[in-house]
Amino acid sequence: MLIWYARRLETPLIGLRYVIVSGGVLSGLGKGVTASSIGVLLKSAGLRVTSIKIDPYLNSDAGTMSPFEHGEVFVLDDGGEVDLDLGNYERFLDLNLARDNNLTTGKVYTKVLEAERRGDYLGKTVQVIPHITDAIQDWIIDVAQRPADGSQESPDVCIIELGGTVGDIESAPYLEALRQFQFRVGRENVTFVHVSLVPVMGPVGEQKTKPTQHTVKELMGLGITPDVLVCRSSKPLNEETREKLAAFCHVHPQAVFSTHDVPNVYHVPLMLEKQGFCKILDIDCTKTGILEDWKKMAYRLDELTEDVHIAMVGKYTGLSDAYLSVIKSLQHAALAVGRRLTIDWIEASDLLDSNNSDAWGVLRKANGVLVPGGFGIRGIEGKILAAQHARENNVPYLGICLGLQVATIEFCRNVLGIKDATSTEFDADAANPAVIFMPEISKTHLGGTMRLGSRPTLFQVDDCVTKRLYGGLESIDERHRHRYEINPDLVDQIEAAGLKFVGKDESGQRCEIFELEGHPYYVGVQYHPEFKSRPGRPSPPFLGLLLASSGQALP
Repeated sequence: MLIWYARRLETPLIGLRYVIVSGGVLSGLGKGVTASSIGVLLKSAGLRVTSIKIDPYLNSDAGTMSPFEHGEVFVLDDGGEVDLDLGNYERFLDLNLARDNNLTTGKVYTKVLEAERRGDYLGKTVQVIPHITDAIQDWIIDVAQRPADGSQESPDVCIIELGGTVGDIESAPYLEALRQFQFRVGRENVTFVHVSLVPVMGPVGEQKTKPTQHTVKELMGLGITPDVLVCRSSKPLNEETREKLAAFCHVHPQAVFSTHDVPNVYHVPLMLEKQGFCKILDIDCTKTGILEDWKKMAYRLDELTEDVHIAMVGKYTGLSDAYLSVIKSLQHAALAVGRRLTIDWIEASDLLDSNNSDAWGVLRKANGVLVPGGFGIRGIEGKILAAQHARENNVPYLGICLGLQVATIEFCRNVLGIKDATSTEFDADAANPAVIFMPEISKTHLGGTMRLGSRPTLFQVDDCVTKRLYGGLESIDERHRHRYEINPDLVDQIEAAGLKFVGKDESGQRCEIFELEGHPYYVGVQYHPEFKSRPGRPSPPFLGLLLASSGQALP
């Protein structure tokens, strides 16, 4: 079965191809991981890949959305605040995407309304069809041609993930746009992949196909016929289930794939390849060594036996997606140092009760402590206590963004004796602020107004542990997302007491990295290194934390 009819292994790819991933039944099935895994297979065949995530919400971007609503806000090099699935694409495919790779309803409507105000539609009535649907298609075609892999060559394949589920009213304009799109670019150049749920009901353990049948029927009623079904299930699909899905969903049995539970997410591309996904796409997945390296990584992760415990002290501990990139960065680093990672979640506010034996017991037993980024006053004093514990007991510590700021506040209070040291984020009229609002940041608009995106950090000393972790570079580029900074008026006093700001911005005034003298590993970074961590190439600050926490030598 050949979906891309013009493709032959001996024939070079001509023109841009599209893989469009939709989902049905319910959200959270792993469309992002599925789309990313397909991208791994395409890259393993030597193809250049890019991706677009469509989010049907009216927000312009993810910047103002609560982590409880949408998980983490992923930040790109250009300062785009986007859906966390773009993080999956960057990590799996080793890409550097841009804000336009995340298409939202807010962006589409803004573009169309601005065009209407300019008179571009010559007085015509502006409607969802054709103006919104045309704008969606134009956006896809434009972005799909932009290189994302560091080369100057246009991609061969664009993977498009449609957020939400088929049937959502918010998704309707996008499904219509994609229906039209297949004819605009040529049906032979489009592969529709539909991700659905195959639940198991009752003590018999029968795999139920009706949910998938219904969602495919709805999709086909909208004018889109899936070429491939990817079925999420707890166990592999049995042959009877596969044949039944093929018969009722109008796909070839070989195009019905099972993505069942696996020990780690890196098995998903291997699972698809083993079931024949490369054959369906008519590509040679052995053309490069990428898939072989991926296989080694997935199985090595399964084989790790020696544990390392990292205490994660935050305020969204009930929703791991709020810290997804931090979790992945810890996993990348743990794999690099040969340790099995255990994250011990601690709700920061629980540490305020000194009699809370559970929270404090977990903290005291941890091999390392991490305080991630965040906003707001809730849990701040608990995070300060965690930083104090790590500092006073020589426990490896990594503070990211807010984690750097709370550690600085703690140092000012308990080492410098400035007992009321705080941040103006929590007390606008603070007499002794250790952390202040950055003067260039807007106080009236929230979206897109922070210090965002990739910015340089220059090392201020010839030799320090962070510089060595970065391979001795004189400067680094990392992604930022913050409104507050260390008070420059206190820097000299802080450094004199032993907390050294070894990295600063181009001005030499804004503090970016600190290290504590005489401590095994006590590091804070104002930027977010988790956004550039990759499997096989862990973020240096995370690598340092895992090395120190597992008792291994730092560079």
